[in-house]
Amino acid sequence: MELRHLRYFLAVAEEGQFTRAAERLAMQQPPLSQQIRLLEEELGFDLFMRLPRGVVLTPAGQAFAQDTQRIVEGLQQAAERAKRIARGEIGTIAIGLTSSASFHPLTTEAIRAFRRLHPDVGIDLPDLNAAEVNERLASGLVHVAFLRKPVERPAGLAFKMLDEEPMVVVLPDSHPLLKRRRTAQPEVALDTLADEDFILVRRPGAPGMYADILTACRHAGFSPHIAREVPRMLSGIKLVAAGLGVTFVPASMQRYSQVGVVYCRLKKPPTLTAPLHISYAEATLGGSSNGAASLFIEFVLQHYRSRGAH
Repeated sequence: MELRHLRYFLAVAEEGQFTRAAERLAMQQPPLSQQIRLLEEELGFDLFMRLPRGVVLTPAGQAFAQDTQRIVEGLQQAAERAKRIARGEIGTIAIGLTSSASFHPLTTEAIRAFRRLHPDVGIDLPDLNAAEVNERLASGLVHVAFLRKPVERPAGLAFKMLDEEPMVVVLPDSHPLLKRRRTAQPEVALDTLADEDFILVRRPGAPGMYADILTACRHAGFSPHIAREVPRMLSGIKLVAAGLGVTFVPASMQRYSQVGVVYCRLKKPPTLTAPLHISYAEATLGGSSNGAASLFIEFVLQHYRSRGAH
């Protein structure tokens, strides 16, 4: 018994006549009659009573028609659901976010906009550091990630820069450099921080940004004293609030309102910047492994292009 036989049977049952059913199925009447007879032989009972001007279902045929209709409708629904999964309209995406990337307004804006367009796609947001991104992407535990600077660029993973913003220095609100501030956001020269205790995200977690800060300090004429290394930038901000040192964060992290700290622009030079990247396994784009993730990546790339980002 094949699916086409069930479709033939339902067409004849609905039309009540072989001729009209054959026209509906775009086939000749004799082959249709033959297929129905073969189906009846396979089942072992008559589905129709043949009349001079048509056919009517036997009691057994009526019961078979009800169950067959449910089967065919279920298969149609299954096929439609599978198509939606293939198109990325249904599914689940694991989107890795480093703590600083999550504060970039365009990151959360893109996720919200995608959810409005595709409400049937589930989204998980594991919190990662840059060192964890490659491992999670390679293992398939994360489908796409937003991060600042990649630790490395292994084959098979794509990294697309979406935006770039300046870094700011975070000082305790009682810091002497702030006594004469005349603007809402004061400016600080990097060389004035030569004697400060620096609080940086651990080198394994954010090696690119860690190295950039050290390089900028050397260009400013000093080697910084790294008093503490923390797992996340938010941890560094909290330590600054406690008066334990100073730290650096992307400008968008000023959205994090922490009592006891002041975010200050860095006077130029130097120019310390924080890029924003989207990363994903190259095989993901195209939808063969996860249609929803592929659709999200394409949406984000288009979203940032439309905003005029890099």
